[in-house]
Amino acid sequence: MNINQLKYVLQIAGSSSMREASTKLYVSQPALSASIRELEEELGILIFERTNKGISLTAEGRDFLVYAKKAVGQYEILEDRYLSKDSDKERFSVSTQHYNFAIKAFTDVIRAADPAKYLFSIHETKTRDVLNAVSSMKSEVGIISFSGSNEAVLKKLFRDYGLEFTPLMRRETYVYVWRDHILAGRKEISIDEMQEYPCVSFDQSDDSNFYLTEEAMGDYSFNKMVKSDDRATTMEIIAELGGYSIGSGMLSGEDAILQGLTAIKLKEEDPLMIGYITRKGSISSRYGEMYISELMKYKEL
Repeated sequence: MNINQLKYVLQIAGSSSMREASTKLYVSQPALSASIRELEEELGILIFERTNKGISLTAEGRDFLVYAKKAVGQYEILEDRYLSKDSDKERFSVSTQHYNFAIKAFTDVIRAADPAKYLFSIHETKTRDVLNAVSSMKSEVGIISFSGSNEAVLKKLFRDYGLEFTPLMRRETYVYVWRDHILAGRKEISIDEMQEYPCVSFDQSDDSNFYLTEEAMGDYSFNKMVKSDDRATTMEIIAELGGYSIGSGMLSGEDAILQGLTAIKLKEEDPLMIGYITRKGSISSRYGEMYISELMKYKEL
């Protein structure tokens, strides 16, 4: 078993056919098939089921895929850290759901530390990706939240991924609308009163996205829903369609993208618990400690 074979498995699992995978990998289809068969023979399991309709993961293959992802992720971290042309630079990485304070804390760390050479990364991404990044040590710290509707699932995932969650704040639920919306002057509103307007939600693109949603009211049945995976696009849709999104009510005047929004308190209660995750038993780097220190400035609990 070698790293290339693991990469092959990941690519095939994420492709619609062996031909598509071979094209993306720049490997001939016969060579790719032979490599996978060798791996299956070595492991004594069948990773893929082959039929005249195509190829799919077996139950054993799905289990193997979990470990393959972790192994390839760790290999890529080592490769990036020791073999890349940037190996002499200071490094630090954060993964986060869509929270402005997480970005502000990140820039404050860079400003305070001001290393001579650095390669810092911040990934504003999906819930599952935040969990994966911190678990695999791609990111040292992750920012994540849960509401009453998905608290039990997220806490189980923290245990499964070997993560520790530290709460920072408990935020009530708000509706965000554009400042010229007919309802913009309201102090409080019910979600039922918003049913004629489209709700714009962050697209988790996951089979279990109901459980991984980063917004409150995840189990509510919305009549009109638009999925978006970009903040600027979300703001434009809200402005153009008179739509709304659901969030924690934290609107920073320093964020130009959010300046056109106004927040209205939602009558229904489904508060968000927001905090940070780290890998259980890990030792924080200098920058990790600095970042957590910056996050603690926002702590309300």
